[in-house]
Amino acid sequence: MTDKAQQLKIAGDRVNELLRVLELMAAGDAHLRVKISDRHDELDAIAHGINVLVGEVAWSAARLREAQQVSERKRAEAAVVRESEARFRLIANTAPVMIWMSDVDKQVTYVNQPWLTFTGWPSDVVPGHRWIELIHSDDVERCGDVYVKAFDRREPFQVDHRLRRHDGEYRWIVTVGVPRYDTDGSFTGYVGTAADITERKLAEELLSTFSQRLIEAQEEERAHLARELHDDINQRLALLGVRLDHLNRGSVSPHELGQEIGKASQEVAKLAKDVQALSYRLHSSKLEVLGLAAAAAGLCRELSDGKAVEIDFHADSVPHHVPWRVSLCLFRVLQEALQNAIKHSGSRHFQVLLQGGVNEIDLAVRDSGIGFDSAETTTGRGLGLTSMKERLKLIDGHLSIDSKPGCGTTIRACAPVARNMKSPETGV
Repeated sequence: MTDKAQQLKIAGDRVNELLRVLELMAAGDAHLRVKISDRHDELDAIAHGINVLVGEVAWSAARLREAQQVSERKRAEAAVVRESEARFRLIANTAPVMIWMSDVDKQVTYVNQPWLTFTGWPSDVVPGHRWIELIHSDDVERCGDVYVKAFDRREPFQVDHRLRRHDGEYRWIVTVGVPRYDTDGSFTGYVGTAADITERKLAEELLSTFSQRLIEAQEEERAHLARELHDDINQRLALLGVRLDHLNRGSVSPHELGQEIGKASQEVAKLAKDVQALSYRLHSSKLEVLGLAAAAAGLCRELSDGKAVEIDFHADSVPHHVPWRVSLCLFRVLQEALQNAIKHSGSRHFQVLLQGGVNEIDLAVRDSGIGFDSAETTTGRGLGLTSMKERLKLIDGHLSIDSKPGCGTTIRACAPVARNMKSPETGV
């Protein structure tokens, strides 16, 4: 083989070697480095160029792998975020309260499904600052001040206000908000809840009204007792004193003296009876000494005589030893029920049934008067019925009313005995 042929063979081998390197590179091996020591300048240049190309390809491949890893990590993070958001919306939309979120500009950016259902707003509407449109005009300024001040100070807040429901009715709402922060500690706005407290507000108003009316009733009763003592009892005592003083002067005959003493004796007896009735209204000694059945029977007789009405009283299986709380409660309910019936029913005939049992005692007061709409009365503000209900609640009892216009009224009170056996003997 000639020298020329030998050189060509060597060059060919080098080229084939370089081609194999390129094939390996194409297969993904980017760490190859070509080292060619050849005397030919052309092959050295080719080798150098390939080495540079290999380095660039290797660097590009490394960057590509890094970019793929970053992209995969971002996709994973985005999937986690999407899953978290979906979970949050699922929980928020099934929560029993309205939930809202606002941004750093004080605009409401999110509300859950209960909020949308309550207000009637479509799901594609972002409230922004328009939520103020739903607040009652009398509450807008106060709510706005509370919200803005808390927002600027990054403080939690709570405010009661009226919010318009989808049917146009304004309901009392308690709104609570707390500041929220990002993972880096930066302020991102507020998150809060809103709950309907209308029933609680009505109950508070009713309780307040009842307390006021109870105080007024107590003052009226005191004034009534004072008038009876001053205008009736006191005047009669004064007249009796004048009469006795006249007799003491001896200006009447023995026959007239006997008659006057008899009249004075009758007046003293009447005074004693009326004073006893006044005392009975404040506290029944018969109830404490004789028991519930005897005291109830005595009350019916006194009202029958004093009010010129007919009261049929019947007691069945009522134990003599009834817990004091139960006895006093049922006695006061009977007083209130009979006084209401005599005053409002228009009837002059009444029935009272006191039924005893092992675990409870039932009281029923019936009249055949004008009746009333019991549904309206039980939701009204009548002090008498409310007082009876509250008394029974204290001993875990309950009151029921059966009445219709023109059909009379029946009031039933049920008081448990066993649950009150160990109760202290205190007033109800």
